[in-house]
Amino acid sequence: MARPEVHPPKLDDALVARLRSELLAWYAGAARDLPWRRTRDPFAIWLSEVMLQQTRVEAVVGYWQRFLDALPTIEALAAADEDQVLALWSGLGYYRRARALQAAAQRVVALHGGRLPADPAALADLPGFGPYTTGAVASIAFGLAEPLVDGNVARVFARWFELELEPHGGPWRRTNWGLARALLVADQPGAWNQALMELGATVCTPRSPRCGACPVASDCRARAAGRTAELPLPPKKRAVVEVHVEALLAESPAGVLLVRRPPGGRNPGLFELPTRELAAPGRPPAGLWPGDFGTPKLEPHWEAADEASPFRHAITHHRIRVEARRVGLKPAVARRLAASSAYDLVPRERLESLPLSGLTAKIIAAF
Repeated sequence: MARPEVHPPKLDDALVARLRSELLAWYAGAARDLPWRRTRDPFAIWLSEVMLQQTRVEAVVGYWQRFLDALPTIEALAAADEDQVLALWSGLGYYRRARALQAAAQRVVALHGGRLPADPAALADLPGFGPYTTGAVASIAFGLAEPLVDGNVARVFARWFELELEPHGGPWRRTNWGLARALLVADQPGAWNQALMELGATVCTPRSPRCGACPVASDCRARAAGRTAELPLPPKKRAVVEVHVEALLAESPAGVLLVRRPPGGRNPGLFELPTRELAAPGRPPAGLWPGDFGTPKLEPHWEAADEASPFRHAITHHRIRVEARRVGLKPAVARRLAASSAYDLVPRERLESLPLSGLTAKIIAAF
């Protein structure tokens, strides 16, 4: 049965005034002390917003500082080798974010003298600047009255206004962005936008929201109706795809054998260990990895093997069972394999400087 059309809630002046004053007062005292909140550098703020997309705050803090230590300016990022950028990003996932970040930096250098433009339209024209990133950078870095909507904000709105919206559809976008613009505090847009996100991240959480700690709980319609557990409506789940792979940590005293993922497809340009998908009876291959280790064949060349316990790894909706094996190669064999162009032979001490896939980093750390 189709859900009825959802109309944006009516906002009376008294409600808007309460939400604004109470949430801003709460944020002033409850905001987490995050490093990107201690700077006014637009580049550092932009970098944090890109890293925080689909990544936990706790994971981002270290990456953010290391990235800025290596590439402290837009000019440095624009001029950097792509491998360096991907290596600094290695482990954060969603590497298209890193490539878009560098492409945007190069355009900023070419068109704006290396300085992020304090103009929403100009920001929106840069690679990787969708509506959220544009609103975040414009409001937080430049104090411009621009709204934003992310998952935290949409969850807060769903509960405040008891919204029954199918996630990410047209009504969802129109309603959430309409509310974000209507509620925006024009003279404190950065603080307001961050307060909304902070509330969703720390109080109005997906599970077990802490309504007793919410500064605006008295105006929350979902709380009044006893519906905080069911709102927002959950997204439709994609079917989980089970994948079984075998990966090799093949090394000699000269280094570790790596393969580089081809352009296009998943994680283009990243280095990973030789990995093959193992066929499952009656199930088509997922196609994330080839069905063999490549040419020339590796199996005849290893001398000894040390197997790790199988473990699980997840990529989007894929659940991957990984069998990892450490195998030894004679130096001459390793050099011959690397000379074939199918593999790269990399000394262990250089691995941290390369853009490695998350699975590869996990396997290397396990041995």
